Amino acid sequence: MSSPISNVRPAPDPLVAAIADYVLNVEITSAEALDTARWCLADTLACGIMALAYPACTKLLGPIVPGTTMQFGARVPGTPYELDPVQAAFNIGAIVRWLDFNDTWLAAEWGHPSDNLGAILATADWLSRNQAADTPLAAFGTPLPARSQPLTVRDVLVAMVKAHEIQGVLALENSFNRVGLDHVLLVRIASTAVTTAMLGGNRDQVINAVSHAWLDGSALRTYRHAPNTGSRKSWAAGDATSRAVRLALIALTGEMGYPSVLTAKTWGFQDVSFKGQPLKLARPFGSYVMENVLFKISFPAEFHAQTAVECAVQLHPLVQDRLAQIERIELTTHESAIRIIDKSGPLHNPADRDHCLQYMTAIGLIFGDLTADHYEDKVAADPRIDALRAKMTVTEDKDYSQDYLDPEKRSIANAVQVFFMDGTHTAKVTVEYPIGHRRRRTAGIPLLQKKAAAAFAAHYGQARAAQLLHTFADRNSLEAMSANEFVAAFVS
Repeated sequence: MSSPISNVRPAPDPLVAAIADYVLNVEITSAEALDTARWCLADTLACGIMALAYPACTKLLGPIVPGTTMQFGARVPGTPYELDPVQAAFNIGAIVRWLDFNDTWLAAEWGHPSDNLGAILATADWLSRNQAADTPLAAFGTPLPARSQPLTVRDVLVAMVKAHEIQGVLALENSFNRVGLDHVLLVRIASTAVTTAMLGGNRDQVINAVSHAWLDGSALRTYRHAPNTGSRKSWAAGDATSRAVRLALIALTGEMGYPSVLTAKTWGFQDVSFKGQPLKLARPFGSYVMENVLFKISFPAEFHAQTAVECAVQLHPLVQDRLAQIERIELTTHESAIRIIDKSGPLHNPADRDHCLQYMTAIGLIFGDLTADHYEDKVAADPRIDALRAKMTVTEDKDYSQDYLDPEKRSIANAVQVFFMDGTHTAKVTVEYPIGHRRRRTAGIPLLQKKAAAAFAAHYGQARAAQLLHTFADRNSLEAMSANEFVAAFVS
């Protein structure tokens, strides 16, 4: 006769408790992390503003029901929208991620930590606008904790550091993609934790909210891989951040949580979704991820291809007049690139193309650059692109793969060499670290600033763009701004 199942509720899973204790109690003192977060904020907003030029993105923006607005709602940079914080998080998250141009993190699991800005900025603006207007706030009829003053941009930067840390540290040794789950799960976990804290949640409420975030499970990775690659990968993070804000608000009503959401036998996340493997916390939460985050500065390309495109652009002057004479092109890369973006056959849409190593490399060789426009149908119809793709071979260099996993290196190496029909060939061009890597941070930040300036100028005009970029020039002044004043500067 079997024993009855114990109905004694356990203490919260240690990992969930560690996340709550981190967001509520750990002070961020790293000047490097906060300074990097400052430029991460500028870069992330620039990526979102650039996306507004693409109708495929903008058709998804605004309220769910047309014409709906909200007094003192959260605003969406670059637009006139004023929305509830859940829908605003979706909007901001979608534009930030749309062009695959915001920061990234590569480990056992990869992802884009600045995706969390959708939840963070929407929550900060909504709270701060209503506090400034002395308007009491409630979630589902339950009053939220009162605040004595608006949130500041420093609060936004600290929330970014913590969201980066939760997402990135969980990614170090837990590979969700290996069991078919999408990495936006970690966006939802991180955003839920930091937004519950921003809303004034206590330890129990943060734990409860995070338990709900794990209960949601994860999206499948189907939309990121051949033969199904599609535009959902561009709004999946917005979906995750909006869900995070909703769960945070639900927790603030006093809704119960589920303490063994990860470890419950049979029914917990580990048994149901992670093949029984225990989730690991590779290092204590601090500010490691923001300090080491990877910026996409030169190209809006899946990050495993960034250095391949840089190699191709270096080779462009040598091959641009000899494209028809090329016999073969040898691409040498690392294991993750082969698994994720080594792709043959027809490419059906921009999302398909920006996840094809061969396509991105061909663009660099032909045009000497790679922009978001190069993924559109008009450019993709150029017969030279598929002609070069057909001549490419992709092979793994085991040392590249090892250095990719080495926590002291975290290189993302690629090499490209072009061979011609007359027996001549170019040198083998190798780039180990992309310009957005921490090892190239000194050279990268000025280029990141240029990227942001160009994005702001294209949308707002040169004069306003200069004002916006000046906002980031002094970290102390930036941090002192109220969050609602900061967001107001970006409203169209």
